[in-house]
Amino acid sequence: MAINASMVKELRERTSAGMLDCKKALEEADGNFDKAAEWLRKKGLSAAAKKADRVAAEGLVSSYIHGDGRVGVLLEVNSETDFVARNEDFQNFCKDISMHIAALAPKYVSSEEIPEEARNKEREILEAKALEEGKKKEFLDKILEGQLKKWASEICLMDQKFVKNQDKTVKEVLTDLIAKIGENIVVRRFARFELGEGIEKKTVDFAEEVAAQVKQ
Repeated sequence: MAINASMVKELRERTSAGMLDCKKALEEADGNFDKAAEWLRKKGLSAAAKKADRVAAEGLVSSYIHGDGRVGVLLEVNSETDFVARNEDFQNFCKDISMHIAALAPKYVSSEEIPEEARNKEREILEAKALEEGKKKEFLDKILEGQLKKWASEICLMDQKFVKNQDKTVKEVLTDLIAKIGENIVVRRFARFELGEGIEKKTVDFAEEVAAQVKQ
């Protein structure tokens, strides 16, 4: 059975699970909503979504220094209890995300953090490029909407493809962890440092090197 957007939306409203999870559930259930909701419950995904409103003020600050000392990351991940912060799965998640940040250099945790000024500036650049390429003005809004979404996914941690599993975004990996642990977990903030950043120098790309180490 073909799964359409309205079906995914309806299941999301019923279960509070993520859009991609709802689509997967409907595919597994051949379009049957009750079976799809049951599939989500078994996976713990609908429960994970409902935990998102809980206050998470515990957790830990994770650090990662790339082997040659040229890239470093500090990451704060919050949990509801200090007990969970000592959980091995939680700590491994923090370590993996720190290494992911070192490799892919996101600028923001989520798209909601992108300043309006930065978004408008990117839109201006994309619009000028589209017009230069001969795109028709009447189609610009739709074109720019897609391009801005792609741009945001490339610079926002939650929307990036997880460096250790390209089939999932970081947000989906986080949702899986919440479902497994049973507490709300929030990636709050991070800082990435690269040696000599901001100083005029020869360009050296560390992303591939760090990514290769992460995948080992």
